Amino acid sequence: MTELELKYGCNPNQKPSRIFMRNGGALPITVLNGKPGYINFLDAFNSWQLVRELKEATGLPSAASFKHVSPAGAAVGLPLSNTDRQIYFVEPGAELSPIACAYIRARGADRLCSYGDWAALSDTCDAAAAEYLKAEVSDGIIAPGYTPEALEILKTKKKGNYNIVQIDPDYVPDTVEYKDVFGVTFQQGRNAYKIDETLLGNIVTQNKELPEQAKIDMTVALITLKYTQSNSVCYVKDGQAIGVGAGQQSRIHCTRLAGTKADSWRLRQHPKVLALPFVDGIRRPDRDNAIDCYLSDEESQWLLADGTWQNTFQECPQPLTAAEKQEWLSQLTGVTCGSDAFFPFGDNVERARRSGVQYIVQPGGSIRDDHVIATADKYNMTMCFTGMRLFHH
Repeated sequence: MTELELKYGCNPNQKPSRIFMRNGGALPITVLNGKPGYINFLDAFNSWQLVRELKEATGLPSAASFKHVSPAGAAVGLPLSNTDRQIYFVEPGAELSPIACAYIRARGADRLCSYGDWAALSDTCDAAAAEYLKAEVSDGIIAPGYTPEALEILKTKKKGNYNIVQIDPDYVPDTVEYKDVFGVTFQQGRNAYKIDETLLGNIVTQNKELPEQAKIDMTVALITLKYTQSNSVCYVKDGQAIGVGAGQQSRIHCTRLAGTKADSWRLRQHPKVLALPFVDGIRRPDRDNAIDCYLSDEESQWLLADGTWQNTFQECPQPLTAAEKQEWLSQLTGVTCGSDAFFPFGDNVERARRSGVQYIVQPGGSIRDDHVIATADKYNMTMCFTGMRLFHH
C-alpha cells in the first residue's frame, strides 16, 4: 500500500487528506482494525519513534501514552508495586507482562491527560497489555505486532472500531524531512541524534554522583523530550515519566507545569486518596476526574459542596489539607528532571527541587549557566550538560 486516504485532516473542513510515501514506496504500516485519522497517525508515528528509541537505549520494553502529538506519559517495563496497582486500577490478581507494565506506567503518569490517548508499544502487544487497555478510554494503538489473543481483545473496543496499527519494526525513514506551511515547503535533516548514557559524561556540579537508575531516568527524560512539543520539561522517577510540561513559551512555565503533574502523581499515592470511598460501579475516568478535583484546592470545595460528592463517594471524604500535602510531597526524592533546551535561570532548579528532583539533565549553553549550576550546587544536586538541544515542532 503506497497511500491511505483519510476522512479529513486536523479538522473536518480540511480535505482532501491522506498519508503516502514521497518516494512512491510502500507505507511501513498496516491498519489491522478501525480507520485512523490524520491526528491519530501523527500521534502514532511520533510515539512509535519514542518507544523504539527508548527500547534501544535501555534494553527494556517501553511504552508511551500520546495526546495531541506529545506524550502524556512514557515508561519502561519495570514491575508495579502494590500501590502502583491500586492507583492505576489494575485488577486484583492480574498477571502483568513487562510490556503491559510499561504501558500501565506510561498511562499512569497523567491519567487525566491520557484519557482518549494513542498507545505505543515497543514490543508485541500481548493479552495482558490488551486486557488493561480494553478497560481504558483510548483512540488507538501502534505496535510492531500483536498476539492473536491481544488482537481479538482489542477488536472488541469501541464497538469493534478501535484503531489498531501494526508497524514494520525494520522500517528506516529517509534522512531528509519535508513539511508544508502556508504553501511553503520546509526541509530539514531528520533528527537521528542518538540518546544513550554516553551523553551523560559532562557532570558540571560539585556532586558527581550519578547512580545507574538516574542514568536510566535521564535517558527516559531525554528521549521523551525529543518527541514532545517544545518548549518542554520532563520529570522522571524509576523509569517512568511522572510529569511532562509541553508546548509552553517560557521555560519556567514548562518546569512548573511538569512539576505540578509530578506532584499530582505523588499525591495520588497518599493514604487518604487510596482510601477514598467511591460509589460502586464508578468508571475509571470518573474516578480520575474525582481524584483530580479532590487534590485541587479550588475544585475540591466545589466537589464537596452542596452534596455534589454524592454522585461519586459513598460518604463525604475528609479533605487533604495543605499541611498534609506538603508533608507527603516532601517524602518524594531521587527524581530526575530533563529539559529540551537550557535553563536560562536558576528558578527552574528551585522549582524542580520542590518536586523531589535530585538529578538534572539539560543541554547547557545559557549565558547564566554559572548561576544555574550554583543553584544546583546549593541543594547538592547532580546536573549533566549534554550539549544537544532537543526541540520538536
